[in-house]
Amino acid sequence: MTMNYAFTNGQILNGTKDMQIQTGLCILVRDCKIYDIAKDTADLDGYKIIDLQGHYILPGLINMHVHLAGSGKPQKKQRNNEKLVNTIMGSALTRAIAYNMVAGFAKDELLSGVTTIRTVGGLGNFDTRLRDEIEAGTKTGPRILAANRGISVPGGHMAGSVAIAAANIDEALAHLNKCEKEKVDIIKLMITGGVLDAKEKGTPGELKMSPDMVRAVCDKAHADGYMVSAHVESPEGVRVALENGVDSIEHGAKMDDDMIRLFKERGAFLCTTISPALPYALFERALTNATEVEQYNGNVVFEGIIDCSKAALANDIPVVLGNDVGCPWITQYDFWRELYYFHKYVGVSNSFALYTATKRSAELAGIGQLTGSIEKGKYADMIVTAGNPLDDLRVLRNLEMVITKGNIIDHPKIKKRKNVDAELDKFL
Repeated sequence: MTMNYAFTNGQILNGTKDMQIQTGLCILVRDCKIYDIAKDTADLDGYKIIDLQGHYILPGLINMHVHLAGSGKPQKKQRNNEKLVNTIMGSALTRAIAYNMVAGFAKDELLSGVTTIRTVGGLGNFDTRLRDEIEAGTKTGPRILAANRGISVPGGHMAGSVAIAAANIDEALAHLNKCEKEKVDIIKLMITGGVLDAKEKGTPGELKMSPDMVRAVCDKAHADGYMVSAHVESPEGVRVALENGVDSIEHGAKMDDDMIRLFKERGAFLCTTISPALPYALFERALTNATEVEQYNGNVVFEGIIDCSKAALANDIPVVLGNDVGCPWITQYDFWRELYYFHKYVGVSNSFALYTATKRSAELAGIGQLTGSIEKGKYADMIVTAGNPLDDLRVLRNLEMVITKGNIIDHPKIKKRKNVDAELDKFL
């Protein structure tokens, strides 16, 4: 049950592009939504007063690239993901255990201040199932925009694990129909390989899916009212994706004028994911257990993603943020690092990073009328920090409060991976 709350004595960052600290106001919440933003002299009869004691209140974060089945645990060697998933999904007991794990990871996202996630490849129909249970109030977690399993090809990225391997267009369209029956929110394609798929230096993001298959899926998905996102880590992959109808490029690659033109003609947006490439590019190989080839390709992808993001912003191509959670070293509670990297490596201001991960993401995900900013009529999805994130985004690491649809979680606690945090902290 939600109550009527008045959040007073706070410093408000509303999530808009030119946000500045607002004081002398209180945020009134009724029936899960922001009823009004009133002067602090307003009559607060009927509200439970939450004194923010001068702390900062801002919109909940939106993580636009999540795989809920991943823990972020470092690996000593590459796993056979297809074999692992087949084992996990092989019996009712192991499926139940896996689903509870996924639900726990979603809760970690929320407790870390992420009030909305966009999942782009998961186990079976777990993501839509969990989305509906959270919406019904039987599970605790963020709002979920779910893709369930993506579409890959035999030997393609994540084929057989969080994506199916479609050998031809008919199989791809059959899976699209299944996704629609599962009532997904978006469709995900795996168009190129990734860092760990490449066998030679300089070949990450090798094109795997044919342009004809991309076109067929996009045409059918658009006709049925769905947006299509695509895993792409090479210039060739970006061109194939945009030429054939993809709406969002996940990751990206070094831009040229032709790619910029295609982004604009398509009206597509970029989901920047610096987090997963950073360990493979910048860590010592003794830590990542990466081969020389994997480290080299990790650096190619890392630099390509940063270049793509810079070029997109310079050319007014919309950008959102995701941390590809589930990759080694990337946990379900550290999306705040992606904002920090966006500031550090792409060179944006802290306020622009916050805007990108809140209002901008909500707009591009198609839910801007529901969330993403502290505005009258939107859901009360907010977080409270002790320090000012405009001065230092690292204050997002430890939150005073998370508010999700008007429900307050005070001083959220999460079990963290100390070894992961210690190594990633070296790059802050």
